Amino acid sequence: MKGYIEERAVELANYIIDKRTTVRAAAKKFGISKSTVHKDVTERLMKICPELADKVRIILEENKAERHIRGGEATKAKYQGANNKAG
Repeated sequence: MKGYIEERAVELANYIIDKRTTVRAAAKKFGISKSTVHKDVTERLMKICPELADKVRIILEENKAERHIRGGEATKAKYQGANNKAG
């Protein structure tokens, strides 16, 4: 069982790096929770492959810094869609 978790952590890390995606998107793709993805790529991966963990950490920090922008865009799109339906 432990081998599967380690493989999953590496697979998740590679997916996040290759696609430059979010924890949420990786969780959806792999059919697991966001908490599991986060734990795999931060805690578990650091013990398995610290170099890979550092690469993922950089992407996660970029995502965290940009999340307010994506949230604002989503809200804008939501209300633009609501205005188009009302008009």
